[in-house]
Amino acid sequence: MRRLIAFAVSAILLLPAVAMAGAPVSLRSDPTDADGVVTLGDIFEGAGSASGVRVAARPGTSVVLDATAVQLLARRNGLEWGNPDRLRRIIVRPGQSAPAATVRRGEVQALAYARSLSAGEEIRAEDLVWTRAVAAPADALRDADAAIGMIARRPLREGALVAARDVGAPVVIQPGDLVTVTYQNGGVSLALQVKALGPGAVGEVIALQNLSSRKTIQAVVTGPGQAETGPDAPSGRAAAATRIARR
Repeated sequence: MRRLIAFAVSAILLLPAVAMAGAPVSLRSDPTDADGVVTLGDIFEGAGSASGVRVAARPGTSVVLDATAVQLLARRNGLEWGNPDRLRRIIVRPGQSAPAATVRRGEVQALAYARSLSAGEEIRAEDLVWTRAVAAPADALRDADAAIGMIARRPLREGALVAARDVGAPVVIQPGDLVTVTYQNGGVSLALQVKALGPGAVGEVIALQNLSSRKTIQAVVTGPGQAETGPDAPSGRAAAATRIARR
């Protein structure tokens, strides 16, 4: 009797999990939309009653979507997509019934901003669209991943083409922050806590001050509160002549 009761309780406890399982769907091989509004039905095969759920607008010739965000939206609407190919981005293009973009000789496809951005604002996947332009800047970014997660260096206008000079890596060290800097040379590794004299993003060289001697050194930012210098530093960008003043 006890075993029977235990089995019944276990079965009841499992019911909510089963009920919450979403209907499995698969990503369409070439997601398109017909009216400039991307829905779950445009992205997934077998979306059923959730087909009309709006995902994003498509202001350009195509829109770049964050795959994880789409996955979560699908799950909230009763669909389950496992993302077996571990995609990071989903690009949705206009379908055959959508107004065709006029393609002139010499035009190129380029990334543009889907909305205006303020200086210091993070660029997300939904902030980018593929569009057509007569010409692109020499430093135009050809890969959406190169812009997503970066910070706008200045105010950016909706519709403007994305250029490398527009964006920068997020600042992870601010002036006055305490930073652990590692010096590596000839198999010798020393660590010292110093103070940042300016802001820095990962990969940038910044000035740091030794708290004891007040001497200034240059080091490469490797992460929040972390930097490295010396000829054998893994970054390869640390100044070979720089030494850490230990007193």
